Amino acid sequence: MASGGGAVSRRETFAWVAGAALALLAAGDVGIGIAHTGYGATAEAVDNALPIPPLPVAPILTAPQPAPPAACTTAHGPFVPSEVALPGIDQHVPVLPLHRDAYNVPGVPPLTSLGKTEMAFDLGSGIRPGGAQGNALLNAHTWPDGSALGNRLLDQLHTGDQIVLQGSSGRLCYRVTDRVEVPATDPAKRYFALTGQPQIALVVCSGRRLGPGHWTMRTIWYASPIS
Repeated sequence: MASGGGAVSRRETFAWVAGAALALLAAGDVGIGIAHTGYGATAEAVDNALPIPPLPVAPILTAPQPAPPAACTTAHGPFVPSEVALPGIDQHVPVLPLHRDAYNVPGVPPLTSLGKTEMAFDLGSGIRPGGAQGNALLNAHTWPDGSALGNRLLDQLHTGDQIVLQGSSGRLCYRVTDRVEVPATDPAKRYFALTGQPQIALVVCSGRRLGPGHWTMRTIWYASPIS
């Protein structure tokens, strides 16, 4: 405490109170050998008679450290996905593994209320997530009323976003490296690539709707594995 303005130090206050108490004891004929100190007791004498205990020191608290995040990718080989997580969009998208039709066209989810929330995985290419090369192929529906998964992907899935595929042997995480829109008449050779770096390719209808199942454009996302 700073001096001046009638303020005294803690030690000076303690000495004054202790001296007054000792003087009162002496007046009451209590046999205490230091009763002579009275008001005139010095701080040194009081300190020797009644030592001041040290002030407690508050413990230094440290904030708990968060546990390191688990590795995103846990699969150790190729697998057929059963579910897709799209952080910030949907954490549980069912995946339908489908064979190609008689024209070698990859299968698509059914045109139902449930089908518009699902993805299809192409079994026809023979390429699986976790493989050594080529594109593992996915697709989803776009609906004219904007209520399907494809509409949400068009609005919210961008380059740099994450796609996580889950299968019986674990999960495999991808980062979107490219998003392109091509005419519906494009042969999509890049989408159907069987060689090159391993990645996933996801396609939905986009552009202008000409009629049931007929749109002018296709939007494709390409995503590479991340650890």
